[in-house]
Amino acid sequence: MILRFFNAGGHGVPPLQSLPTPLVLSVLSKLERTRPQMKPLLILSLFAIASVISIAQKSTTPKETLYDFRANNKTTPIKIPPATQKMVLSKVFRKYLSDSAKCNPQFEASGSDNYLAAARKAGQIAPSIIDSTTGSFTAAGQTQTAYLISVSECGASHADNFGSDRVAIFAGQQLVADLDVDFRSSFARKTDLNVDGIDELLMTSGYMNQGTLTEGAALITFQGGRLNVIQDFETVTEDSCGSGFPGSAAKASVISYGTVPLGKMPKLQQDNYASTCRNVKRWRFISSGKMPE
Repeated sequence: MILRFFNAGGHGVPPLQSLPTPLVLSVLSKLERTRPQMKPLLILSLFAIASVISIAQKSTTPKETLYDFRANNKTTPIKIPPATQKMVLSKVFRKYLSDSAKCNPQFEASGSDNYLAAARKAGQIAPSIIDSTTGSFTAAGQTQTAYLISVSECGASHADNFGSDRVAIFAGQQLVADLDVDFRSSFARKTDLNVDGIDELLMTSGYMNQGTLTEGAALITFQGGRLNVIQDFETVTEDSCGSGFPGSAAKASVISYGTVPLGKMPKLQQDNYASTCRNVKRWRFISSGKMPE
């Protein structure tokens, strides 16, 4: 009867979900003192009310989607004017080749255990800008452009991900930061989740192996001119539908976040879905957290 009273709403009594938990506990405590014979019912009501409020709070927590990797997110390659390419690349690299056809086929890493670094040092690279975005990346209140560069070291193989990738951040024509981004090769989204005036970048990497596409993602900040990984989601896409193997399937993640605490980064959630291979995929939820293998 007490539980029904609190759930009813109307007649000046707010519905259960609107009552703060301390208020509910206070009312129940007073009723318990005035009517001792109802103690068992009060205890049961207390647990029931707390459970319902908890469920209601969870179900009403707003969620914003940062990125949905289930969607077909095909993008059109950007076109960087030749003058901009030359300005950026000449300030990032001491020497480089304008075309991979000019690579020295006799180049060797001279015993170095880091072939890509040796190729960059020797100028055996044919870099190009593959993506760019504007924002405020190293400090708040800046007008900057982040250029994503495929370094394309000469002779880089599949084992080397066909070369490294870098982000060069410019303020006008001034180079502000130049950082290796660990083979991440796309800007998926720019955002400022903690509302501090400094933009973060959701960056992705991907490779194909025997018809299976694997894609990884990480949320990154370049505050202070340094690369900082806020959260590495690791694998966010695994699609073997192109392989033709029996049991081929697709898996993809949805990255979302809830309420943004003042001045703090919100909690990011990774939900994973799976689908059989078909023209129109029917996704079903499989897990939260890192994508299962």
